[in-house]
Amino acid sequence: MMENQPFVIAGAGLAGATAARTLREESYGGPLVLLGAEKHEPYIRPPLSKAYLAGKEEASAALVQEPGWYADNNIDLRIGVSAASLHPGEHSLRLSDGSSMQYGRLLLATGAAPRRLDLPGSDLAGVHYLRSLEDSTGLKSALSAGGRRLVVIGTGWIGMEVAATARTLGNEVTMVGRDDVPLRAALGSVIGSRFADKHRSEGVIIRTGTRPMELAGEDGQVSEVVLDGGERLPADLVLIAAGAVPNTALAEAAGLAVSNGIDADGGLRTSAPDVFAAGDVANAYHPVLDAPLRSEHWANAIEQGMTAAKAMLGRDAANDAIPYFYTDQFDIGMEYSGYFPWATADPVIRGSMDSLEFIAFWLREGRVVAGMNVNIWDVQEPIQDLIRSRRPVAAEDLANTDKELTSL
Repeated sequence: MMENQPFVIAGAGLAGATAARTLREESYGGPLVLLGAEKHEPYIRPPLSKAYLAGKEEASAALVQEPGWYADNNIDLRIGVSAASLHPGEHSLRLSDGSSMQYGRLLLATGAAPRRLDLPGSDLAGVHYLRSLEDSTGLKSALSAGGRRLVVIGTGWIGMEVAATARTLGNEVTMVGRDDVPLRAALGSVIGSRFADKHRSEGVIIRTGTRPMELAGEDGQVSEVVLDGGERLPADLVLIAAGAVPNTALAEAAGLAVSNGIDADGGLRTSAPDVFAAGDVANAYHPVLDAPLRSEHWANAIEQGMTAAKAMLGRDAANDAIPYFYTDQFDIGMEYSGYFPWATADPVIRGSMDSLEFIAFWLREGRVVAGMNVNIWDVQEPIQDLIRSRRPVAAEDLANTDKELTSL
């Protein structure tokens, strides 16, 4: 490490802002620079498809810290400035504003970007992606009054959440997905089908097993989505929600090891000395899985932000938290904890799937590796305890509502 040089965090999202806070909480008093490409103080992204999009929260509610916190904690927050190039051998960065700086240690928290679809007509007005506050504000303006025809391309988390919000606001919504069941890749067909049934009962039209071939328009404005089978879906608005791609260009150009994200070890160290990675961009070794894992969920950004900060200070820190995420769609509230690469078998169900009040458990070799509670609350602690303990549990005991989870 180059002595007397600042710690620099490239990326002012949740992971970067959490790392900055943790460095100060862990008594790092040296110079600290936080670079943010967006012209906003760091904010969290879940409200962009939920409460903020629905008009239930102001943008200020999504801020990671109160206004003035960064200055009060002597953090040099540079909004609208990003790292343009990285030179690990020199411990230096060239910034987007043309300046250069050296660093003692560097955290890459550059996040991810929406996967773009190369479709004819994808540049038409009315075609949206959702990643930033500006993206959500644009969608909010278009959907808030209701009465619009929205086509959502993609049946993953963002697509499903926006579809639910848009329908609640009184818009016509059609979803298009290549999988035969929405959310199948994340939850499997059994539970994905329940989410799909709920959407259909609320008036969302779902076209599965198909894909868009063209976005057609009139006078520069999107008006139809043409599917591979020839069906033409009328559309005033289109949201492309086809997943996200980690922002690895900076790391790749600098010669760091990259594979489905910036490769990092269990302490979030990259292949370059004094360079760490955290959040959506990090493909980090997880000791429980004994394999690298990249997660785009907000809880991972928090956990890895804290871990990276401690590792930057030379502390013994490990990327070993149980992955966690949640969703809200119509009157479905859900929390999920566990190792989703292992959650491949059909789940054990505790409760009633028909009433959408249940807990699903995924087992591997007789041990709980993931658990999801749907409209049942205050059970995350025992679910995570079952996962963390790795103790064998009988499927019939998990399904038996007469048995307390804490007794298993």
